[in-house]
Amino acid sequence: MNRISTCLWFDGQAEEAAAFYVAIFKNSSIVETLYCLQEMHRPKGSVLTVSFVLDGQEFLALNGGPEFTFSPAISFMVNCETQEEIDDYWKKLTADGGKEVECGWLTDKFGVSWQIVPSALLKMLNDPDTAAAERAFAAMLKMKKLDIAQLKQAFAGS
Repeated sequence: MNRISTCLWFDGQAEEAAAFYVAIFKNSSIVETLYCLQEMHRPKGSVLTVSFVLDGQEFLALNGGPEFTFSPAISFMVNCETQEEIDDYWKKLTADGGKEVECGWLTDKFGVSWQIVPSALLKMLNDPDTAAAERAFAAMLKMKKLDIAQLKQAFAGS
């Protein structure tokens, strides 16, 4: 068990959300499901928490109720090496009501914010050629789903 892991608060969708995420990311699994032992804010026997792992990262989905919702102030960043990876994560995470935002950001059907980012972009933005980095950044600002070829083209100045 990791010393620090992420707890996501859902309003009765913890089990559905965990299954959704596990189906998207490789090397992922549901670890454990805990059920309410007594009548609390949820019926006895209903799902309280679902522990799951996404590509080695531990998460806990909690059926906490309607009091809190997700905000883009916290997001999960997925580093991608290829356009195919970007396209695949983008399609899966925006499915069934997810929304494209901008600059590689999206919100999934549960309201969780994700950044789908090509590793190449991070290298471009850290390049000592600040003019090239600025061109790549400007190109990124015009996109929703990031396009590696277009970012490289802007970086190169062509």
